[in-house]
Amino acid sequence: MAGIKHIKTRPMARLLLLVLLAAALTAGSASADKVDIDSFTSSSIKTYSYKIINSYPHDPNAFTQGLEYDDGLLYEGTGGYGQSSLRRVDIQTGRVVDIVHLEDEFFAEGIAIWKDRIIQLTWRSFQGFVWDKENLTRTGSFSYRREGWGITSDATRLIMSDGSDALYFLDPSDYSLQGSIRVTADGEPVKGLNELEYINDMIYANLWPSTWIAIISPDTGEVTGRIDLSGIMDEGGIPKRRVDVLNGIAYDPSEDRLFVTGKLWPSLFEIELVEDSNEQLNQQ
Repeated sequence: MAGIKHIKTRPMARLLLLVLLAAALTAGSASADKVDIDSFTSSSIKTYSYKIINSYPHDPNAFTQGLEYDDGLLYEGTGGYGQSSLRRVDIQTGRVVDIVHLEDEFFAEGIAIWKDRIIQLTWRSFQGFVWDKENLTRTGSFSYRREGWGITSDATRLIMSDGSDALYFLDPSDYSLQGSIRVTADGEPVKGLNELEYINDMIYANLWPSTWIAIISPDTGEVTGRIDLSGIMDEGGIPKRRVDVLNGIAYDPSEDRLFVTGKLWPSLFEIELVEDSNEQLNQQ
């Protein structure tokens, strides 16, 4: 963009060029939107609440955008211009074991582990980064034509969100787009899809900016369940004056443990899902 003023064209051609460039830079991002909570919560899908099993320290300065569990450690991507990072964290103490910082022009977003790699998205730079999981060195990059929000893997492909009601499937060998699905609840679009985690053949998605997590079928895009995490900050003793929204889902498949946290939260919670008691009564 810095060189545009040096392009010599006629006024109308120059205007058309600027319009095309602006459209290219914003392609895919216009559909990003907040979740419609009224529509989402009025749908007739199964609802879960939660029980806190454990609470662990979490860096209150971490603007959490991506979270993964692997072999006893947490991998976390944090966002913010000039503050974005990728880090390895001791889950018991919250201590940052290793950290690498992104360049100031990047606002980091979701992360996913793929074999010996960590894939990390950025928000509006249309660029993702590839890191060596062992030593957190950057080994590559790739581009995409939408905003980067959340990313996860189903062991055969990468699954990416951009804040809209769409999920995109990427080939992990070259990060090319292989397909997409639209996410719906009772036929209505579910927007604000953010941080993702693949758990027991389903996609779990934070819905921005809310305390809800959607459980999504990767085959149809239909929301089959929803998790209401409202009140978790109060139960965990988290002061609300500085924290941001819920964002961060990680799963330990060996111990069947589900972890959640949020942006600038001082705690990471291990939770157990509890089927809504009112829903159970209505079914009886």
